[in-house]
Amino acid sequence: MTWNTPHGPSDLGSQPRPARSEDASRAYPTIKAVAILEAMASARRPLSITELGLLLGIPKPTVHRIVRMLEDKGLLQREPGDRRFVLGARLVSLGLDIIASSMQLGPRHAILAALSAELGETCNFGVMAGSHVVYLDRVESAWPFGLRFEPGSRVPLHCTSMGKLFLSLLPKQKRAMLLRAAPLHPYTANTITDLDALDAELDRIRETGISTDNQEFLAGVVCVAVSVASASGRPAAALAVSAPNARMSLEQALKHVPSLRAAAARLSETIVETERPPANPRRKLRGKAA
Repeated sequence: MTWNTPHGPSDLGSQPRPARSEDASRAYPTIKAVAILEAMASARRPLSITELGLLLGIPKPTVHRIVRMLEDKGLLQREPGDRRFVLGARLVSLGLDIIASSMQLGPRHAILAALSAELGETCNFGVMAGSHVVYLDRVESAWPFGLRFEPGSRVPLHCTSMGKLFLSLLPKQKRAMLLRAAPLHPYTANTITDLDALDAELDRIRETGISTDNQEFLAGVVCVAVSVASASGRPAAALAVSAPNARMSLEQALKHVPSLRAAAARLSETIVETERPPANPRRKLRGKAA
């Protein structure tokens, strides 16, 4: 939703937060590296070495050395065709693992477990990360046979209920670029692989706020998903119920939408949105230096 990242599509207009209370320019090299990663994570857009140096008050040669090290370790990566950097795959994976493990002991897992008990089926909570959906938490049904996906598992966007929901909320241009970046793999006979047909399906989902997977990813399995908003109302994640079609038809799954939306509202209360940074963090930093 404004997601991405590991928290979904990002707001590309955001500015990074300035360094925290520690003075990054005087910190040990390890702390400087952490400060750079914090700035990159909060920026929600690519940053150059020069921008990082100005933002954190660290000399450019030092930033250059640390960024190269982080790039070499997969924690940062260069934006294609650009001199700026974004979060690396290894750092994104680490962030998702941390969130997934912490959720097992938190109120979100309790909400998901209660919903699964109410519906009698498997319930999933996930976010969009790159070109996939990543499950942050999942509660399996009590039935002896079911699908086994662990938190951290990745599934495609174009043929899953949560994935199509995320795609529907992207700006059309960004959606089109993402869908054309890789072939729409036909996982089952029901997978929508025609771009025009999928685009029409995504427009319908955007209008209704309800996304379905009618045996499009796994034969014999149906899913229904709704959005989970942050405190400010921006889409942040998705909540879905899934079950074998032999036990729950798509029509029956759609009857669970009110329960899904009620649980999504409770989940929204657990999402703490990063505080918006000041409009001009560089000016604030210079003021502190003065």
